[in-house]
Amino acid sequence: MADWTIATLSRAITARQVSPVEVTRECLARVGKLDPTIRSFITVDADGALSAARELEAELGAGLSRGPLHGIPVAYKDLFCVGGLPTSCGTKTRDYFAADRECTAVGRLRDAGAVTLGKLNMTELALGPFGDNPHHGDVQNPWKRGHAAGGSSSGSAAAVAAGFVVGALGSDTGGSIRLPAACCGVVGLKPTYGRVSRAGAMPLSWSMDHLGPLTRTVMDAALLLGAIAGYDALDATSSRRGVPYYERVLDTPVEGLRVGLAENYYFEGLDAEMAAGVRAAAKVLEDLGAEVAPVRVPDPAPLVEVCNVVTRAESAAIHAKLVRERPHELGPAVRARLEVGLHVSAHDYLQALRLRARYTREFVARAFAEADALVVPVIPEPAPVLDAVKAGTPEEVVGRMGRFSRLTRPFNGLGLPAVSVPCGFSRDGRPLAFQVVGRPFDEATTLRLGHAYERAAGWVARRPALD
Repeated sequence: MADWTIATLSRAITARQVSPVEVTRECLARVGKLDPTIRSFITVDADGALSAARELEAELGAGLSRGPLHGIPVAYKDLFCVGGLPTSCGTKTRDYFAADRECTAVGRLRDAGAVTLGKLNMTELALGPFGDNPHHGDVQNPWKRGHAAGGSSSGSAAAVAAGFVVGALGSDTGGSIRLPAACCGVVGLKPTYGRVSRAGAMPLSWSMDHLGPLTRTVMDAALLLGAIAGYDALDATSSRRGVPYYERVLDTPVEGLRVGLAENYYFEGLDAEMAAGVRAAAKVLEDLGAEVAPVRVPDPAPLVEVCNVVTRAESAAIHAKLVRERPHELGPAVRARLEVGLHVSAHDYLQALRLRARYTREFVARAFAEADALVVPVIPEPAPVLDAVKAGTPEEVVGRMGRFSRLTRPFNGLGLPAVSVPCGFSRDGRPLAFQVVGRPFDEATTLRLGHAYERAAGWVARRPALD
């Protein structure tokens, strides 16, 4: 399993070289052997996974296939409602969140033939970028034990990097798909706001939340996005735009595409190795024929500030009962973040929404006037030491959270598609990464650029040494 991607495994299953049951058993064995150290899962559904795999194997025997995800093992961040499984959202409460129906994205993958292995660890209530969790254990970075796996979709990134599954879904409110993807050396895609239905997933901030895939390759991300994207009547914010066959455009040459290297804000205070890795990735794109040039984008700092007001107010409203009635169950930093939100006034919240809309119009108009996509860093430094980022007062920890997610948060406020792609390693073996950001609903261009870089650079062949 450590060597498969969704695309290669799909071809092997279709050719009957391996069966869905064999694949599922191998995944479960790998989880049982290695995950007690990594802690990527909260719930493993071995019986459900094997039952689904047998059914899918029988369909193949009858000459039936549901497509490229038939028999593919996946898992979900534990804020996605999955039929028959608890949804803790990383809290102490086993069934913290419930929905009337299974999460739309989960159902669409199930219908496409994916096999659910279980529910994945996450930062408590999705309120943190490092992957620590006081109730289910801190997720360990598969590349560097004792270092952050990133958050809040920590288990999703670690499970893919460790070869427990070949694809996972996470959520992203301020970077929670892209941050762990960057820390763990996998691909993480935050689609455009409204591209993927959020029905059946615990909200954190309903105007900032995005759902998306974490995978080993950009091709795999395109395959999962194609399966989960599209309008859903259960989510009033989901878009009615048609869904392209993303995987079919990936090999389109990037020659002539205009790529802006956004240097102001995004390269300020950046770790030297990370900065060098991102600039080297931009040079690869230039060598492939893209027109790469430095650009100055509107300062995103004011946007981040107003979006912080929105997120604080909405998350506090969603979790008000827990923070008021059982605050002792929450980790100190998570509790501190929620309590601040209880004091946001209606006036400040509405003003923040108004300013966000204005900043978004200005950013999109200026940033993409001379660029088809932007290239920027994802994280300011390679995955930090967990004990170091957890140390100190809640206020100190919350301050570190803000600094670590400062490069991803703007694109949640803007609602733009952004994909995190690995671009090498630090001297001590921690992954480096960059993100490609596109115009609204132009996931195709961001994926094309990420795929072109990935194929040229060759980092995808490297795996963490776990066995």
